[in-house]
Amino acid sequence: MLFKVGDNAVYPSHGVAVIKKIDEREVGGKKKKFYVLQVLENEMTIMVPTDNIQSVGLRPIIGKKEVLNVYKILKRKDVKVDNTTWNRRYREYMEKIRTGSVYEIAEVLRNLYVLKVNKDLSFGERKMLDSAKQLLIKELSIAKAEDENMIEAELNAIFEAH
Repeated sequence: MLFKVGDNAVYPSHGVAVIKKIDEREVGGKKKKFYVLQVLENEMTIMVPTDNIQSVGLRPIIGKKEVLNVYKILKRKDVKVDNTTWNRRYREYMEKIRTGSVYEIAEVLRNLYVLKVNKDLSFGERKMLDSAKQLLIKELSIAKAEDENMIEAELNAIFEAH
């Protein structure tokens, strides 16, 4: 078992969840174990077969080293933002968020902030920016054991410097 009850984990595109229990259910005549997760952001409950965590992308919270890498990504200023149509960009960014990779989410957030400086974001892009920001704030706050407001202030300071 990779996770135990009480552990935090990241479920792609839903964010940080806590392992509430490990359940055993009969599926197709076979007993299967499931992680029962509760997403912190909205208290949604998700069941993930314990033997299926790789394919759904369930992963542990990042460590200190990864936190530094996330901040490096966010602070990069020499980025080329895709100037294709907003809907194509939206699909591409959505795909990155769905991977659950903290690095991909950081890239999406940074790119949308960079784009926002030069043009108005579409409604979908604004929602995506907020969503990516919330996903990052939650995970970084747990990884750094800091208050979410502190993390949000750090992110805002990074993007005000852009």
